[in-house]
Amino acid sequence: MNAELCKRAAEKVGNPNVLVNLISRRVRQLNSGGGGLSRPLISDVGNLGAADIALRELLEDKIGWEMPEPVELVRPQPKKRKKR
Repeated sequence: MNAELCKRAAEKVGNPNVLVNLISRRVRQLNSGGGGLSRPLISDVGNLGAADIALRELLEDKIGWEMPEPVELVRPQPKKRKKR
């Protein structure tokens, strides 16, 4: 895997965990072998590996992602019991 591509992709995505998930999912699609999603979306792949292809696709905006909106979690209040 090309270190320069990784560095540029990490700057673009921001979160390294999200980057790993994006690239690993795309590598699985590329390695699956069937259908339109298994073809590279960039024209010049040369002798790049699947991870480098996925990184270049991300850098060239051929694949995208959406970060979910942060949601504040609220702890539920315990139910009041009736006194007997």
